[in-house]
Amino acid sequence: MNSLGNITAVVTTTLGDVENTAARCLVMVIGGFLNTLALCLALLIADWRFGLLAICGILCYLGMTELSQRAMGQTAPARQYAQMDLVAAVLEYIQGMAVVKSYGLERDTSQTAGRTIDESCRKALALEKSAAPWFGLRQFVVHLFSAGIVWAALTFYSAGTLPLSRCLLMLVVSFMIFRELESAGNMSDNLQMLGASMDKANSIDDTPTMDIDGKELTPADASISFGDVSFSYGEHKILDHISLSVPRGTTTAVVGPSGGGKTTLCNLIARFWDVQDGSICVGGHDVRGYKLDSLMKNISMVFQSVYLFNDTIENNIKFGRPDATHDQVVEAAKRACCHDFISQLPDGYDTVLSEGGGSLCGGEKQRISIARAMLKDAPIIILDEATASVDPENEAELQAAIEALTHNKTIVMIAHRLKTVRNADQILVLDGGHIVQRGTHEELLGQLGLYARFIGERKEAADWKLA
Repeated sequence: MNSLGNITAVVTTTLGDVENTAARCLVMVIGGFLNTLALCLALLIADWRFGLLAICGILCYLGMTELSQRAMGQTAPARQYAQMDLVAAVLEYIQGMAVVKSYGLERDTSQTAGRTIDESCRKALALEKSAAPWFGLRQFVVHLFSAGIVWAALTFYSAGTLPLSRCLLMLVVSFMIFRELESAGNMSDNLQMLGASMDKANSIDDTPTMDIDGKELTPADASISFGDVSFSYGEHKILDHISLSVPRGTTTAVVGPSGGGKTTLCNLIARFWDVQDGSICVGGHDVRGYKLDSLMKNISMVFQSVYLFNDTIENNIKFGRPDATHDQVVEAAKRACCHDFISQLPDGYDTVLSEGGGSLCGGEKQRISIARAMLKDAPIIILDEATASVDPENEAELQAAIEALTHNKTIVMIAHRLKTVRNADQILVLDGGHIVQRGTHEELLGQLGLYARFIGERKEAADWKLA
C-alpha cells in the first residue's frame, strides 16, 4: 500500500540510498572484476601455474560472494520495510503533535516512535549479521590463495623451476592480485540493499495511471450526469447504484449524514478515483475519456480544508492559471473579498506564505482559494463544505465571495447550512451510499424524511441560547 509514509520514505531515504551508492557501487564492482581479470590474464601469460592458482582463488571468492548475496537477499527487504515504517511513524508523530499534546500522550506516542526506531535498528543489524560470516570467509579465501601463491613461488624457486626474478615478481603479485577483487566483493554487498530499494521505488512507479487512453475533449456544455454509479474503498461500499443529473447552469446541493458518500461523489466528478460500475459524464463525455488536464480545465474545486503553498499570495492565486496578469489576480481577489486584507500585509501580493498557509486565518485562506478558483474561471464549480469551519466574522464576506464565484456556473456543493442549500435548484439527500431524497427545499420540507429532520435540527441549534 502506497501510504504517505511509504511514498515519503521512497523519495527521501530509499532514492537517497540509490543516488549516493549505486554509481559508486557499480564502478567499483565492475572495475574491480575487470582489473582482476586483466591481472589474471597477465599472470597466465607470465606463468600458467600461477595463473591457474589465481583463477581458482577468484572462483572460490565469487562462490562465497554469491552465498553472501543470497543471505543478504533474505534480510534486505525486511530492512527496507522497517526503514519505511520508521519514516511513516516519525511523519505521523510530527503531523499529530498537536493532538498528542492536547491529550497528554507524549510519552505513549514517543514510545511508539521509539519502538519503530528500535525495530529499524534490529533489521539493519540483522542485515549486517547475515553478511558478516561470509565476509570473514571471503577474507579467509583471499589470504589463503595469496599465501598459496607465495608458497608456490618459493617451492618452485627451491626446485629450480622458477628464476629468482620471476619468484620476486610472484611474491609482489600475491599482494596485488586479489586487492581489486576484494574491494569489488565488499562493495557488492550493497547490491542487495540497492535491489530492495529499487524494487520498492519501482512498485510505486508501476502504480497504474488513470490518464492512459484519455483524449483532449471539449464538453458540449457544463452538465454532469451519473449513470448507475457504484464505488468502494476496498470492501467498503461508499456509493451504491447512484443516478443523477445536474443540468448546465444549475446548483445542486448534496446533504446527508457523515460517511454517506458526499465527498466521494464530488471527488469522482473530478476523477480523483475511477468508478467501479456505471459512468460519470461531463458535457456528454465519460470522464474516463478525457485527459485529466482537459477534464480539470472545466472544473474548479474549493475544499473545506484549504492548502496554500509556500509561495507568494499572487502565485497561490495564479496556481490554476499561471499566465494571468497581476491586474487579473487583483480583480479576482476583489471579487473574492480578499483584496483588502492582502493590501494590508507588508508586502501585499508579494507576501510569502508559510507552508500550508499557516500565517493566515481560516477565512482568509478560504477566500484566497476562492480567488484562485475565480481566476481559473471553470464552468463547473465543486464546493466541499467550503464554509463549514469559518468563523461568523468571515462568514458574510465568504458567502459573498462564493456567490460571485458561482454566478452563471454549474454548481455541485456539499453544505449543511440552511442559507447555503435552500436556494439550490435541486437538493440530493445522500445516506448510506444511496440517494434517499431529491427535490427543492420546499418539496423536501413537505416530505417526512431525513431532510426535514435535518432542517429542524439546524433551526433548533440556531435558536439555542443560554438562559
